[in-house]
Amino acid sequence: MTTRVRLLIFGRVQGVGFRWFTRDAAARLGVAGWVRNLPDGRVEAEAEADTAIVETFVQELKTGLTFARVDGIERSAGKPKGDRTFEIL
Repeated sequence: MTTRVRLLIFGRVQGVGFRWFTRDAAARLGVAGWVRNLPDGRVEAEAEADTAIVETFVQELKTGLTFARVDGIERSAGKPKGDRTFEIL
């Protein structure tokens, strides 16, 4: 089953390559959607794929990359849009 989620990621996630890390994880897992920085220091993303793949993707974002620190991820369900790519906005 295809799932789409909206993610608000907070912590030290700007200025450390987190959007590129997110894009690379999405490409590796086959996740569609997008990621962008927010003015308040959080990162926002939408991810669409099979439910199990989306869960794996979210877990990878929680782990983050070496220079980032993810303090938490707020998530909400979205309606699948049929996106086929993952973009940095």
